[in-house]
Amino acid sequence: MRLVFAGTPSVAVPSLRAIVESGRHDVVAVVTRPDKPAGRGRAVRTSPVKDLAEQLDLPVLQPSRPGDDGFLRLLRDLAPDCCPVVAYGALLPRTALDVPSHGWVNLHFSLLPAWRGAAPVQHAILAGDEITGATTFLIEEGLDSGPVFGMVTTEIGARDTAGMLLDRLADDGAGLLLTTLDGIADGSLQPRPQPSDGVSTAGKLTPADARIDWSVPALRVDRVVRACTPAPGAWTTFRGKRLKLAPVDVTDSSNDLGPGAIRVDGDAVLVGTASTPVRLGAVQPEGRAGMPAGAWARGVRLTVDDGFE
Repeated sequence: MRLVFAGTPSVAVPSLRAIVESGRHDVVAVVTRPDKPAGRGRAVRTSPVKDLAEQLDLPVLQPSRPGDDGFLRLLRDLAPDCCPVVAYGALLPRTALDVPSHGWVNLHFSLLPAWRGAAPVQHAILAGDEITGATTFLIEEGLDSGPVFGMVTTEIGARDTAGMLLDRLADDGAGLLLTTLDGIADGSLQPRPQPSDGVSTAGKLTPADARIDWSVPALRVDRVVRACTPAPGAWTTFRGKRLKLAPVDVTDSSNDLGPGAIRVDGDAVLVGTASTPVRLGAVQPEGRAGMPAGAWARGVRLTVDDGFE
């Protein structure tokens, strides 16, 4: 099939690479979000998908909006049979959805209809799900509600962060997307409607969502930190300044610390919660590099009155 691939972040790269390297389909163009300033220096950065497309000598389209007349004319001229999508980052209007004869096929990182929306992996960790996966489906105008072609599953490990899990699903999902495109091309695969029960939504996590509430049980603290790693990044406040937190360990220590209270035991830094304490991993004070929690605690010279807010 003639394909126009749409994607932006690094999790879309395995899918584009798998499709091109298979040699079974003709990728005639790649659609990605416009270049934008990023980082402290606000230097203009290109997307990982654009970087790979240029390495592969594929034409790159970067519309401000996928409903722009100019983009739609180019898309019609390309005459794609199908448009695979992985984390493109913009809503597709009906005028764009109607162009390819086999529609736009999305790779979504959840087991639909669970966790429709922008942050499915993060919400699966927050909810304590033991299993998640990736789904290919035909995009329609509803939020991740289109009929499903196929799924792959994976276990969520007790130490998995959102970043680790998303990387794993990106690799597994690349194979699923390629298999889906093969099935569409040879007519052996037809999408099936999603079930009406089990629907849940997964809105984007904000920095406010990533602030740790020490008055909840340790298991909840652990899930929030892992769900927010690497982005938006879990944090707390110490002496009025923000302190970023890497994943923590839930301990079986006696609950003799109040929520947010800190105790140093050798190199271990324990923090109280509503249940048992958690042991901090790495931390990052404002304006400084990350460091082991023990080194941080020695440097700030903790007092009995210190704690996390």
